[in-house]
Amino acid sequence: MEQVNGDTLAAARKVIAVHINYPSRAAQRGRTPAQPSYFLKPSSSLSLSGSAVERPAGCELLGYEGEIALVIGKAARRVSIEDAWRHVAAVTASNDLGVYDLRWADKGSNLRSKGGDGFTPVGPALIPADAVDPARLRIRTWHNGDLVQEDTTEDLLFPFARLVADLSQLLTLEEGDIILTGTPAGASVAKPGDVLEVEVQTLDGGLSTGRLVTTVEEGTTAFADFGARPKVDDLQREEAYGSREAAGLAAVGPVLTPELKAKLESVATATLSSQMRKRGLNNVSIDGLQATRPDRRVVGLARTLRYVPNREDLFKTHGGGFNAQKKAIDSVNEGEILVMEARGEKGTGTVGDILALRAQVRGAAAIITDGGVRDYTAVAGLDMPTYFANPHPAVLGRRHIPWDTDITIACGGATVQPGDVIVADSDGILVIPPAIAEELVEDCIQQEKEETFIFEMVKQGNSVDGLYPMNSEWQARYKEWAGNSND
Repeated sequence: MEQVNGDTLAAARKVIAVHINYPSRAAQRGRTPAQPSYFLKPSSSLSLSGSAVERPAGCELLGYEGEIALVIGKAARRVSIEDAWRHVAAVTASNDLGVYDLRWADKGSNLRSKGGDGFTPVGPALIPADAVDPARLRIRTWHNGDLVQEDTTEDLLFPFARLVADLSQLLTLEEGDIILTGTPAGASVAKPGDVLEVEVQTLDGGLSTGRLVTTVEEGTTAFADFGARPKVDDLQREEAYGSREAAGLAAVGPVLTPELKAKLESVATATLSSQMRKRGLNNVSIDGLQATRPDRRVVGLARTLRYVPNREDLFKTHGGGFNAQKKAIDSVNEGEILVMEARGEKGTGTVGDILALRAQVRGAAAIITDGGVRDYTAVAGLDMPTYFANPHPAVLGRRHIPWDTDITIACGGATVQPGDVIVADSDGILVIPPAIAEELVEDCIQQEKEETFIFEMVKQGNSVDGLYPMNSEWQARYKEWAGNSND
């Protein structure tokens, strides 16, 4: 096969990169685009395999992203999707490098952050486009010898031919131009001394670009004060590393500690409900559902998914591929509860056995939907509980379009927000605002202790008059009882 060389780089008048194209990356980023979007990298950012890349002086976050690069072989202007692949000469490996420290100054252009010299290594070999099926390629990235990215082009959000056709609607793709086609999940940060490798091969292993090797070096020339200077925050660190955990950052938002979770599991749903009523919260129960595992009690933080009524034209754009339903299932985390708004529509399923199993494998504590469940026997056989309105054999598209995730929704007559605390058992399902969870459960524990005393007094033959609720005399006797029980 032909090798990428200086002539290849010199022929590239444009380098165009796609923002998000792999479902795994979309799930990691928490957003799935309906249409492809792009940015330009200067041709001066191109480099060959074996080259070094400089992490600019004063920068902390040099991000790497293994990608498949398309090399245009014949000018393309307003070509169709069916004709687009004939305008591609070859595919090769690439690494879309960039410094997150300068993103703040880019205003979306990515010029400063991703346009540096050597920030787009490509190679080492070119695989002829007419020798491959573009939907049957594998991309892999190694960081200091560890495999950190691996994915295939089988379920891309935007297949390669679509990218070429789409771009050609507005600009002429010229011979030698390079298109970077997106990166899968697993991209992260490299430091001086690190070695990055990227390889593209056919799924059968018959053709390979070989490994594109790039070594990271530390820059020594500081930025002058007449231009933007490096600046990072925790958001950029999270974006660069892929998660707060990977970046070594503390979790944000509501946290369900093991201690709080244990306390919530220890008190009755009825007690929680009564304490919320005392606080004026009367509409916090998800009603009308049944459980596949009524013997189980679950406590977790809510993740949300909203379905809208089916409309055929919208289902074509939002119902297929890595849609909001699959995105929600594939991003639910350990101990979380996926709550679905299905408008109480019982005439179709909202989750089936495969997606429910995927949620269980990811560690979800439960699924709650006010719609139907398909493959009921298989779903009921899972260890993870599912709360649902009724079984129904119909597929999702009969009544629903999966529309959005992690937004405020309505389920079973209750409003649910991402991060709300959900407590569910055979007595019902409650939605607890996270800000009051600690205080609420302490009052519940106290209430149940009082009710234990009342129960014992009634058992001994005392009348409930003045005892339930307790008057001042019984309050005094309770305090004495409680003191003795704590000894």
